[in-house]
Amino acid sequence: MQSIDKHLDLLRVAGMRATPQRIAICRQILDTDSHPSANQIYKNLKDDYPSLSLMTVYNTLKALVNLGAIKELGNVGDDSIHYDGNTDPHINFTCISCHKIIDLFEQGCTPEQLEAMIPNGYTILGSSLLIHGLCPNCQPKE
Repeated sequence: MQSIDKHLDLLRVAGMRATPQRIAICRQILDTDSHPSANQIYKNLKDDYPSLSLMTVYNTLKALVNLGAIKELGNVGDDSIHYDGNTDPHINFTCISCHKIIDLFEQGCTPEQLEAMIPNGYTILGSSLLIHGLCPNCQPKE
């Protein structure tokens, strides 16, 4: 699990203060493997931080993505962008029915394996692989 201090330092470098709301946003993305959306993070924190705005959540997540501290997984069929606090190379699986996202750590590639697949002259800055399918709970419904 990555350090919240690293994320807060990166936000400061980007000119953003480490407010209690931003600290809570960082904790939300780092302390879960559920791959939340901005709306989910906002709903989880709003009661504890009444002054929190959805724009603060979006801006903080965008800054963390741009700084390479978290990954943006994109839309998994539920019209929401989801985020992953784990930036280590790994594969994500999403269910097309319930939209649950799980990490497939044992299927991850090492940076060396990824580099071997890239033509000469290119530099890898990150990777993301999202597999779409049906989870065991949704298979009987389909």
